[in-house]
Amino acid sequence: MTGFVTIERGLGPDGRIAVVRFDRGDGINAMSPEAMRQLTDAARSFEDDGATSVVVLTGAAKAFTAGFDLKDPEGRARKTMDLGTLRRHLKLGPRLTRAWQDMEQITIGAIEGFCVGGGVALAVALDFRVMARDAHMRVPEIGLGMNMSWQSVPRMLHLMGPARTKQAVILADHRITAAEAHEWRLVEEVAEPGQAFDAAMALATKVAAQPPLSVAMTKLTVNRLTHALDDLTSHMDVDQFALASLSEDHKEGVAAFLERRKPRFKGR
Repeated sequence: MTGFVTIERGLGPDGRIAVVRFDRGDGINAMSPEAMRQLTDAARSFEDDGATSVVVLTGAAKAFTAGFDLKDPEGRARKTMDLGTLRRHLKLGPRLTRAWQDMEQITIGAIEGFCVGGGVALAVALDFRVMARDAHMRVPEIGLGMNMSWQSVPRMLHLMGPARTKQAVILADHRITAAEAHEWRLVEEVAEPGQAFDAAMALATKVAAQPPLSVAMTKLTVNRLTHALDDLTSHMDVDQFALASLSEDHKEGVAAFLERRKPRFKGR
């Protein structure tokens, strides 16, 4: 099995920083189901790690991630799955983002290149995001006849507010520049091109110098208050996605994407 995720621990002050690097080595860094499992396992590997206070998540040099891999054989097999199997398979994404959100450590995303779809869903599950000035984000799901899921809408709402969240999700073709992402409060810091990781490590160093227990407890309190109603508001994510995946618009959206043409949606 190919390893897409590497973990390095013991960095920074008193060895309290860890780096998780997701890199498929293909220049696109898309999330196949197997890559999603590996990223989930990486987050869970810190559950009993009292020596690490901060985890920096980074992607490849030219791409944080292109989002879900529509060309992956396991992913494409969704169209032949029965509803029960499909619902179980669709839980991979929510499980991934929840694993990163629930980490006791402070999490920081270092974003270079592009961050698309599921990449945005993963990024907004982190505590902080540092984005290179020439990078961009995009949320293409609606343009593919799908809904934005993985419980990411409430997370985006907490960061940006309702109008910006609608703008980011509904205008699926819009590339959100680093300057826009910072203005919209989608990212906390903009770095020079190629310097997102260094800037994230600098922030991690500041966090790691703080008392670990107080930091962890503060994160828990803020997250519990912020996300108290998230499960209620997004509990239908998986079923909405499953329903949308059965629509003609979804089939047309994916076909248009693979054929590099504009989709023709009919609302059915």
